[in-house]
Amino acid sequence: MILDQLAAASRARAEREKEMISLETMRERAEILTEEEKTFPFEEALKGNDIHFICEVKKASPSKGVIAEEFPYMEIAREYEDAGASCISVLTEPEYFLGKNEYLAAIAEEVSIPVIRKDFTVDEYQIYQAKTIGASCVLLICALLDAGTLRRYLEICDRLGLSALVEAHDGDEIRMALDAGARMIGVNNRDLRTFEVDIHNSERLRSLVPETVLFVAESGIRTAEDIRVLREAKVNGVLIGETFMRSPDKKGMLRMLRGETEA
Repeated sequence: MILDQLAAASRARAEREKEMISLETMRERAEILTEEEKTFPFEEALKGNDIHFICEVKKASPSKGVIAEEFPYMEIAREYEDAGASCISVLTEPEYFLGKNEYLAAIAEEVSIPVIRKDFTVDEYQIYQAKTIGASCVLLICALLDAGTLRRYLEICDRLGLSALVEAHDGDEIRMALDAGARMIGVNNRDLRTFEVDIHNSERLRSLVPETVLFVAESGIRTAEDIRVLREAKVNGVLIGETFMRSPDKKGMLRMLRGETEA
């Protein structure tokens, strides 16, 4: 399965990176950057009455191949911010998504809105690393972690002042996320085991998450009608990648999805 391949590649990458910078050193670097008062700006950005947009900077994916041959990632990030995005998601997985840590570091330095590191976190090293490259949030995928590990990773995030978007695909994973203490749950409409997409997955599972926990819908969101349905379901945020990356007018696409202009 592709998810197993992604996890294996991520573990191997973490081990290689530890040989260059040890876990102890990476932890120290992250802790130095941690402020006493932890404000969790990513979560704050998704609070409020209306639906919020997390716009993704992504060059490729396993299911679609190369999405953006030309990849002016800084220009794309600035365009998202100018268009009114609440947050930016940056792919850093290098093998299947052609991402780089350097993309996130540069974008986080340039924009004033929070940035999530979109990667396959299978080692605590990656959480400390995310802090050092400027991320405000990390992705933790229930399908890759057991309950104890998820809880431990959430505790590390809290200590560092990092938010965690805990990704679930079904009811069991939502319960796992809630039991672990997740403050923000993302429901992926794409089954990472098969890469099939069901746009209504978020809508169906919304009722399982209390309104005190932020709810983000991910993947397959393409139209203003999709947004309307999710807004009515009281979804706090949507994470959208391919729809924006394929659009030559990202500001116009965001206005259209918000319902401000006709498609």
